[in-house]
Amino acid sequence: MNIKVLGPGCAKCHKLEKLVKEVVTELNLDAQVEYIKDMGKIMQYPVLTTPGLVINEEVVCTGRVPSKEEIGKMLEKANAA
Repeated sequence: MNIKVLGPGCAKCHKLEKLVKEVVTELNLDAQVEYIKDMGKIMQYPVLTTPGLVINEEVVCTGRVPSKEEIGKMLEKANAA
């Protein structure tokens, strides 16, 4: 599983990255978490506000930091696909 956190480096973006890594560890998923700060790369996704969360090249959340429970559901859904 490929997970990307998109954002310029703000506090919300760092929080999202931290939560995603915690959930990946808790669920024992085989996943790579990448934090993308390059605006050119971020603009390749349909993200108007950061932070953005991309799982397997699909944007699943933008503009907010979802709860750990929400992140877990998103990851489990992507892992089952």
